[in-house]
Amino acid sequence: MTQLVAISGYIVFLATSAGLYAIFALGLNLQWGFTGLINFGVVAFMTMGAYTTALLTLKGTPIIIAVLIGAILSAILGLGIGLSTLRLREDYLAIVTIGVSELIRLIANNEEWLTGGTFGVRSYSLPLDIEPNFLIKFLLIIALTFLAIYAEWVLCRSLSEQWRQHKQIQGKSYQPRKPISLITWGIIGTILILLVYIPGIVALSNYTYKAGLMVLILAVLAIIYAGLEFLVHSPWGRILKAIREDEDVAKALGKNVLLYKLQSFMLGGAIAGIAGSFFAWQLTTIYPKSFEPLLTFNAWIIVVLGGAGSNAGTLLGAIIFWSYDSITRFLLPYFGIFDQSQAAAFRVMIIGLILMVLMVWRPQGILGKKEELTLGK
Repeated sequence: MTQLVAISGYIVFLATSAGLYAIFALGLNLQWGFTGLINFGVVAFMTMGAYTTALLTLKGTPIIIAVLIGAILSAILGLGIGLSTLRLREDYLAIVTIGVSELIRLIANNEEWLTGGTFGVRSYSLPLDIEPNFLIKFLLIIALTFLAIYAEWVLCRSLSEQWRQHKQIQGKSYQPRKPISLITWGIIGTILILLVYIPGIVALSNYTYKAGLMVLILAVLAIIYAGLEFLVHSPWGRILKAIREDEDVAKALGKNVLLYKLQSFMLGGAIAGIAGSFFAWQLTTIYPKSFEPLLTFNAWIIVVLGGAGSNAGTLLGAIIFWSYDSITRFLLPYFGIFDQSQAAAFRVMIIGLILMVLMVWRPQGILGKKEELTLGK
């Protein structure tokens, strides 16, 4: 029984991390995947959201209000960056976002009166950090059940859309994923859902703060995913795609390109800010070194791996990334070839190799659309 609880606890950690990074990467996917805005400093928005939430809750601000203020400040940061760079070439946006992310981190590191500097921020309020009774545990289990059903529904709907595309363009030069591949992905997806759901039930029955946080993260992820799916399939989302492909065409059609870019950049920043709040809650204590450029690198890996311009691909990319992280973290020490620092570098090197192979085998990403390979040209 003790071993089962320990295993379920680790699965909860993986699900929490994958959900957190999926939220984070969805913000980047909106900015780059759907609008073509290169953001190499997306960690700046996460830093803003994390510190705002932590500092405000220390002052007694309700958690929900603190999260909303963090998201708003992250969106304002996006507005400031956008107004100064979006009229220029994409190169300038990439350079400025890198500089801003380092600027935010250095401010957090040096302004001890505000952020605590290198001592970090700790002892702030955490959501669902409670001793629940039977009713609350039951409600959390019901919530997790609904989330599992929703995830299965999203998976089935995505596969059915792929199937319809396959039937519609049979005989053409480009063939989408074959039915056998769709079935395989459906089985894998269902297994992954069960691998989270069953240990999640065990963890909630033996309640810990991390189990409650997992349910909350997955619930917010489902809301953000559903909202983004609605937006990107609306006329607003189609304009973003038009800007991504050729903004001169969008201008010729009378669209205010700058305004739409700002909206996308601000909304993506707000989503990353919400991810920052969850990151602070997962760590329970935040330091400036917690927000290094590696977080941006991880978000880009997830988006490129899953497929730019695909929200479902971003979720898949987050799952694959954390599965890889978990497997290699446990397997490499058994070989005894690398020490701890060498193993970390080796894992990053393998990620780079995987991306190189992917760019040759499937440049649009796993769930990306081949017809949208003009992205970034």
